[in-house]
Amino acid sequence: MKRQMILVAGPYRSGTNDDPALIEANVKQMTSASLSVYRRGHIPMMGEWVALPLIEEAGSKVMGDDIFNEIFHPIAANLIDFCDGVVRIGGASAGADYMLEVAREKGKTVYMNLEEIPEYK
Repeated sequence: MKRQMILVAGPYRSGTNDDPALIEANVKQMTSASLSVYRRGHIPMMGEWVALPLIEEAGSKVMGDDIFNEIFHPIAANLIDFCDGVVRIGGASAGADYMLEVAREKGKTVYMNLEEIPEYK
């Protein structure tokens, strides 16, 4: 087995009504999952790590505006090309489910929970 780069897919805005505290909690959950991926010996990736700075730099004024939508999900879907797999965490999320769909279409491994990820030593 080789070390993998694994995209962590979970809710970002889903169920938050765009409440910043709830979004922050979702990001924390994905970041915690990323640490678990790392501790299993792999390289974690989150679309938010790449997309959010670009969205800000591009001049997005409000979450969900045209600039946000141009970058947020598309960049994560494109990151899957560079990942070996995707792990799904958290609750309901159309965006996270879309990442699984893209991963399957691209022939990537899909993990439905962190425990499915093999440890790399």
